[in-house]
Amino acid sequence: MSPQIAFLGAGNMASAMINGLIAEGFSPKQLRASDPSADALENLRGLGLSQLSTVSDDLFAGVDLVVAAVKPQVMPTALASISSQLSAETALLSIAAGIPIESLQRSAGCDVPIIRCMPNTPAMIGLGASALFAQDAVNQEQRALAERVTNAAGMTVWVEREELLDAVTAVSGSGPAYFFALIEAIAKAGTELGLDEDVATALTLQTAMGAAALALRSEEGVAKLRENVTSPGGTTEQALRSLKASQFDEVISDAVKQCAQRASALGKEFG
Repeated sequence: MSPQIAFLGAGNMASAMINGLIAEGFSPKQLRASDPSADALENLRGLGLSQLSTVSDDLFAGVDLVVAAVKPQVMPTALASISSQLSAETALLSIAAGIPIESLQRSAGCDVPIIRCMPNTPAMIGLGASALFAQDAVNQEQRALAERVTNAAGMTVWVEREELLDAVTAVSGSGPAYFFALIEAIAKAGTELGLDEDVATALTLQTAMGAAALALRSEEGVAKLRENVTSPGGTTEQALRSLKASQFDEVISDAVKQCAQRASALGKEFG
């Protein structure tokens, strides 16, 4: 029997996952969604979904997986509103940052098997990086279905301990912002050297995309790829020497660790 997936929330992340699932062969009849926004639901109707509602009455009963894709601050209320429709046969996949399983369990019900996901914004164009953690009550079929959902918007890894999701938040969840900041800085430097802003930005974006694609496809590690660009006594070596003098590695490491600490603190607040 074809699995049924219901989305609690129909925002950008949910829409990206739904788009990806349909592209991978899911029938719109296997997918349903609830959202207070009629406009958001209308966008999904354009993808062929028909089981859509601005209220959650009966929409989540009997499905195989519920994807909770609402903002963290409304998650407890949203889950409580559908808890009577959930059971041990319906897994819950939460993509809300910071809310621990213990808190999700209180809102959803004690029998509901829960998976937490830390996605990132490139999922909205199918290039996301998601990490999943499943509690022991989640069976293999439920794990596989959750992974199909996140793979539909990019790639997926599993972590063995829930607290490791804080590290994932620091590396990939918030990671796009670090790269955006780097792109801004390089493009700005290009304009200061005389390039037009649009030229500097285009060159920087293409270089960032090309470097990432090369790293993904190459059998060599990123350290070796960096060495390949760096000729002794050349221009790249001079630039890297300046980065090292400015403690580039330490600055990045500290930023990532600060992010993880904040993620942990937020998790305790939500919990």
